[in-house]
Amino acid sequence: MDKRELICIGCPLGCPLTVTMEGAEVVKVEGNTCKRGDDYARKEVTNPTRIVTSTVMVEGGSDVTVAVKTRNDIPKSKIFECVKALKGITVKAPVHIGDVIVENVAGTGVDIIASSNVE
Repeated sequence: MDKRELICIGCPLGCPLTVTMEGAEVVKVEGNTCKRGDDYARKEVTNPTRIVTSTVMVEGGSDVTVAVKTRNDIPKSKIFECVKALKGITVKAPVHIGDVIVENVAGTGVDIIASSNVE
């Protein structure tokens, strides 16, 4: 059996977790004080995902860039592909929080959206 040590990011407590695995299967999660810790640990060791944040250029706006992020988490293995897809993207002002900047980034089914306003 293989054991992995993690720090939970599911809530502000930051519980130290021990995940026991047999092959690719999670056998046991220890150390969590809430259900979110168990969920986080199982997902992190079998299919880790992340929210990606970045910026893209803005044409004709009050700022030259706008903050963007993935609407949902994407597979960790797709992060670099996602960032590469944002390179060279320029949007026209105005841009508002929630505006879709790139649809289905890197074939993940997840959109890149604006996370700030630029007038």
